[in-house]
Amino acid sequence: MKFRSRNTVLFLTALLSANALAASDEKLDHDNSILSVFVQPSISFIGFTEREYFQDAIDTIYYEFKATAVNSAESLNVAKQDFQKVNFCFPITAGIQWQFQEDQFLSAGIGFIYDNESVVLTDRKSSTHSYKYTLQGVPLFLEYRLALPKNFITLSTGGLFSIAVRWYWALPGTEIYTTWGKLEAETPLWGAGFGVSLGYLFASWKNFKLYGDIGFNSISVKSNKAFSDIVPNGPEEKARWNLGGIQLQIRGSFGFWNKPKPKDDDDDDDDDGEGKKPKVKIIDDTKKDSVKVDSLKVAAQDSAKIDTSVILDSAGIADSLKTAVQDSVGTAPENAPVPQDAPQTSADPANVKSKGD
Repeated sequence: MKFRSRNTVLFLTALLSANALAASDEKLDHDNSILSVFVQPSISFIGFTEREYFQDAIDTIYYEFKATAVNSAESLNVAKQDFQKVNFCFPITAGIQWQFQEDQFLSAGIGFIYDNESVVLTDRKSSTHSYKYTLQGVPLFLEYRLALPKNFITLSTGGLFSIAVRWYWALPGTEIYTTWGKLEAETPLWGAGFGVSLGYLFASWKNFKLYGDIGFNSISVKSNKAFSDIVPNGPEEKARWNLGGIQLQIRGSFGFWNKPKPKDDDDDDDDDGEGKKPKVKIIDDTKKDSVKVDSLKVAAQDSAKIDTSVILDSAGIADSLKTAVQDSVGTAPENAPVPQDAPQTSADPANVKSKGD
């Protein structure tokens, strides 16, 4: 019992530690793994109602010890323990998971169930006698899991919910063995039971993910032998029992083949936290600048051509004018007097003479 309590405390401590870790992890919209492997420890409360057969056997042995006591001192020496009224254990499963479509997964896995129950009786001479029975199961299962969209259901932490259904097969090694004998379960091809669960992706780091599940499963098996073969005064009909019940599970998975990470995810990571930086949109104007430079070059070349042509045209006009002037000078008479500017004299009334004078 102390061993079970210690395991339960360790299991719950791991769960709380994972929850604390999840507070600082990234929030995912989808599980991007295509192929992943997983390990899934759990706590299971097995619905094994046939435990009463073993408790009846212990009570019978106890009363027989009491009946053999010859005095009250020996009678006081007789003592017994009772089997637990609840069968709980720590199954573990492992398998591989395939995301064949976004948010839809198929998994195949194998598990191991082990629940040992033992008691000690003391006879009239203070000698101890140990009695036990052990439930053992090796289930193989196929699972379909559907991740629910965030706009359908989510928590403030932003994790992903999922629902899962499973179908089980019982493999060899599924049995009950006791102080008095052993029952081996049959392994039919059509399977042994089903399971359903609700899961929550509460922590992730790179390709590692942690899911927490709570669910119920039923793994019903039977044997060709009767319970009377493994416990005194047990029923004579063929034995049937169930290894299922309520389960609390933690699934740790590692994706070794993943979808490419969307580019937007990097930007979202920068926005999270207190030290977020403003987004800067970088526009590459290299091509635009090169086009502008080329246009300016072409315009400059055209302008240079235009200026050159204008200069050339101006020079031609000047040459033409010069030639025309020279031609006009060359055609004038050689002895023609060169016109000179006549001196301008002011008209003085005193110096003016009339024709009669």
